[in-house]
Amino acid sequence: MTLKTYKPTSPGKRFMSCATFEEITKDTPEKSLLVSLKKKAGRNTRGVITVRHRGGGNKRKLRIIDFKRDKIAIPGKVASIEYDPNRGARIALVHYADGEKRYIIAPLGLGVGNIVKAGEDAEIKPGNALPLASIPMGTLIHNVEFMPGKGGQVVHGAGSAAEIMSKEGNYALLRLPSGELRKFHIKCWATIGQIGNVEHENIILGKAGRKRWLGLRPAVRGSAMTPRDHPHGGGEGRCPRGMNPKTPWGKSVWGKTRKPNKISNKLIVQRRK
Repeated sequence: MTLKTYKPTSPGKRFMSCATFEEITKDTPEKSLLVSLKKKAGRNTRGVITVRHRGGGNKRKLRIIDFKRDKIAIPGKVASIEYDPNRGARIALVHYADGEKRYIIAPLGLGVGNIVKAGEDAEIKPGNALPLASIPMGTLIHNVEFMPGKGGQVVHGAGSAAEIMSKEGNYALLRLPSGELRKFHIKCWATIGQIGNVEHENIILGKAGRKRWLGLRPAVRGSAMTPRDHPHGGGEGRCPRGMNPKTPWGKSVWGKTRKPNKISNKLIVQRRK
């Protein structure tokens, strides 16, 4: 994937860039794998905003992605590479030999006509899913399970990949995209390859309106507010905070939010920080 830039015919287009979509082979999604998606605008079931700066944006439909890869020993042929508005990565429509159709996250190097398979004896090539026990060390993987049989929960982002560092006993040591070293049970499944659309992180939106299309509302700086609206507000001109960074409600943002007694803490060998 490559990025395209624009001539500076307006301030918004001066630094704007977007994907060329040259890898996309089909414009319309598979209807049987679509689900209506209602926007929440950052609100919970009581209508209270729990995530700020969300709302609006273009309408989307959810593509049902096969994160479990439980079509064991049934080969599937990649019919198309499609765009998914709900993620940065591209998705691949797979037609399995038994007639079922499913979407998977498209790894780098997977193209139309390729055969993908899930199973302990599957070949080590992009798009195939295997348990960690069957994957050699040093292999780049994605869509990794936290618990066997639960389905892939980590390494879903565009251009990301985890690497198998070592294996010892019932656990494999993985280096995640964040840099964290973590143990996973060798019965957990993962998919071979690095996720495609690597240049996604280099896209420059260029203007505020394009961010609104994504459903992201403006975030006002606390230092631009009054003292009654934010702890950082007030003062003559541009002033320093004079304190450690705080939320609008006066809570420090430097504290750790991870639970100290979380069970999975013992599986983390080295933190990402």
